[in-house]
Amino acid sequence: MYEEPQQPDRAQQQPGRTDQQDHGPLAGFTVGVTAARRADELGALLQRRGAAVLHAPALRIVPLADDSELLAATKQLLDQAPDIVVATTAIGFRGWVEAADGWGLGEQLLDVLRSVELLARGPKVKGAVRAQGLTEEWSPSSESMAEVLDRLLEEGVDGRRIAVQLHGEPLPGFVESLRAAGAEVVGVPVYRWMAPEDIGPLDRLLDATISRGLDALTFTSAPAAASLLNRADDRGLLPELLAALNHDVLPACVGPVTALPLQARGIDTVQPERFRLGPLVQVLCKELPSRARTLPIAGHRVEIRGQAVLVDDALRPVPPAGMSLMRALSRRPGWVVARAELLRALPGAGKDEHAVETAMARLRTALGTPKLIQTVVKRGYRLALDPAADSKYADV
Repeated sequence: MYEEPQQPDRAQQQPGRTDQQDHGPLAGFTVGVTAARRADELGALLQRRGAAVLHAPALRIVPLADDSELLAATKQLLDQAPDIVVATTAIGFRGWVEAADGWGLGEQLLDVLRSVELLARGPKVKGAVRAQGLTEEWSPSSESMAEVLDRLLEEGVDGRRIAVQLHGEPLPGFVESLRAAGAEVVGVPVYRWMAPEDIGPLDRLLDATISRGLDALTFTSAPAAASLLNRADDRGLLPELLAALNHDVLPACVGPVTALPLQARGIDTVQPERFRLGPLVQVLCKELPSRARTLPIAGHRVEIRGQAVLVDDALRPVPPAGMSLMRALSRRPGWVVARAELLRALPGAGKDEHAVETAMARLRTALGTPKLIQTVVKRGYRLALDPAADSKYADV
């Protein structure tokens, strides 16, 4: 797991290198991971592309064999077989059969599933169904529950009994639409989400988001998004979290269902076309560098990333205070920014303007090119914007 930020291997970063072999597209960015499962896989994908990763599971999964609700639903279906069963996730379907085996009901469940119209949402679910010696009646090409719903409603469901394998979260409108069309719907809660037993890591992730210590925050399930929002609300930090996600920290969701709790709060998200971890990471590889500001400064190409600066493609990690100063200067490139304004940009700096001088000295050292930032005596500091760029950024 990734409970603390894991920095890219700086031992391989050589000052002055002008190629990009020492860092990936996410170098200089910090990405938060809220996943409860497959967090290691997502974290590794991000780190291989240069990102620092902060992980905190936003929820935990109730073990299937201990879930009395699943046992009750399974017995209900064995007593009165449904007409249709909708399998929604591979892990959930496998877990359902495994749990039934543990209760001594596995063969009975498979017998029932052989006798019904079995619908599988997507290729992974089909694989799980067929691994049990079963054959699905139909599966949508889009992997969309909306397409499954459309098919059921077109076929007609009035008077039919439909079992829907839930996957830890409500299916907005799905069950309601079936019931409104006359179906009897039995929910099969294959696994349930609950708050993490140790809330500390989630609070640290929340604090890092609000303080802009993250550049992006990833979600792979709607319950994880809802859990983070609920925790922020419990701590009285919901407005600060929404502000961060709306303006500075990029929320990235694996798919549209995952994004629903965030969208309900007015938060726009980015999503891959294919609802998988790999494409999710690729979206970040495209979006985060495109949001970084690139400026021609003192004859160098300077790209200001979340937690680092690229100077002529050489990655320069910068301390948080230095990044705060760099961002403040870049808002008005070439213009003098007063010490008092820079002091306000420093987190927890107080009223002593010497804090600006100390942070500025460390920033210049980190950049490795001191002439990027000019001191204007008795006034403040400015980025040494190249003369040809002055007119372009004059009104910034």
